[in-house]
Amino acid sequence: MIHQPSGGALGMASDIDIQAREILRTRANINKIFVHHTGQPLSEIERVMDRDTFMDVNQAIDFGVIDEVLTKRPLPSEEEKASLA
Repeated sequence: MIHQPSGGALGMASDIDIQAREILRTRANINKIFVHHTGQPLSEIERVMDRDTFMDVNQAIDFGVIDEVLTKRPLPSEEEKASLA
């Protein structure tokens, strides 16, 4: 699941305004990171991040959120075993 940042601002109006601006700044930064790493256009990132978006494994791979699913941890090579000793 991916979604936009959220907050529960309380207090004076000026404090709520500061928190709202910070959430918007954080959302813009997160969207840029997703654009960079997924290759999706900003409009698509904004669309899926607007609300909770659930993806199965294949959808997540197609969208670019994940590269692959590991089903078994690879065993270390003999060289890696030796370097850990």
